[in-house]
Amino acid sequence: MDWEKLDLNPKIINALRKANVNSAEQILSLPASDLQRLLQLSDPEVQLVHTAVASLYRPLPPVTALQLTRGEFPSLEPGHRLSFACPVLDGLLCGGLPLQGITELAGESAAGKTQFGLQLSLSVQYPREHGGLGAGAVYICTEDPFPIKRLRQLITQQSRLRPDVPPALIRSLRFSDNIYIEHTADLEALQTCVTKRVRTLLERGLVRLVVVDSVAALFRSEFQADEAIERARHLLAFSSTLHRLSHTYSAPVFCINQVSDVIDGPNPGRCDYGLVDCKVLPALGIIWANQVMVRLMLRRQEGCLKSEEQTSATRKLEVVFAPHLPREFCLCGVWEEGIRGVTQEKVIKQSQAGTTLLKD
Repeated sequence: MDWEKLDLNPKIINALRKANVNSAEQILSLPASDLQRLLQLSDPEVQLVHTAVASLYRPLPPVTALQLTRGEFPSLEPGHRLSFACPVLDGLLCGGLPLQGITELAGESAAGKTQFGLQLSLSVQYPREHGGLGAGAVYICTEDPFPIKRLRQLITQQSRLRPDVPPALIRSLRFSDNIYIEHTADLEALQTCVTKRVRTLLERGLVRLVVVDSVAALFRSEFQADEAIERARHLLAFSSTLHRLSHTYSAPVFCINQVSDVIDGPNPGRCDYGLVDCKVLPALGIIWANQVMVRLMLRRQEGCLKSEEQTSATRKLEVVFAPHLPREFCLCGVWEEGIRGVTQEKVIKQSQAGTTLLKD
């Protein structure tokens, strides 16, 4: 290494040469006390060496989380994300699903969780300029049959859901041909599916999205209450495979999760992540929660939303935790063409028009 390029005085440079230190890795791998004895320099001089060498690997100053939140460093923001095909939902999640890591959507039965999985399976097929990834999706069903009739309905209504996309582009996409459906009846079949068939689809570039509906079904049914350690071992192996696939192929993993009832009374071992007023919590406990990067909660609310001639039960989509998102929520509805979020301004107008909405 050419020490002359560093902003160091000749005494320090001579000490580096005398000690036969030839690389920056040697400097950064040694504690300050060891480096001080090796170079025979004072403590302030050793700090100068560490600072000068570190600047080669970190040319930019450190950035705080507050600065990122304020948008002061847009160049450090993540790039492309998988769109939900709705500006309101994308706004809640700062653009959509991150391309690496596990995003979980938890909620009670009939909350509309599967609708999100289907919509993402179609959105991923659009080109990047329209929020997609230009590839298909693999949809893993662990409990219920795949809702093929609903998928066909969503496909026929894509032009209504995506008015921003040229109709010719929508007609050119063969949506149903690019969704690979897998049914797994037990954990062994699930692990084989993700380690072999899903990996093959990702390697060939046929898919860029993995949907698991639902992640809790098999882990709940195959283990008894006294088999928590064995269940945790299988759960960690499964999540490790998902993480490896997601990071290797930049493919988002979307896991739909069930919920468990909250038992009244103190429970020191339970972590509710701030959902203190919720009567249900995402299933599989802290072991699974630690594997999730983004946790979303979907709940039905009283009242309804109106759009044109359609009416939908009100849903509340909430960010429970995420490394890059604040604790926010938005209201949404399930329409014939898919899931769409509702802005607060529209909620106020509908409320004034007489539509009953649950107060937050």
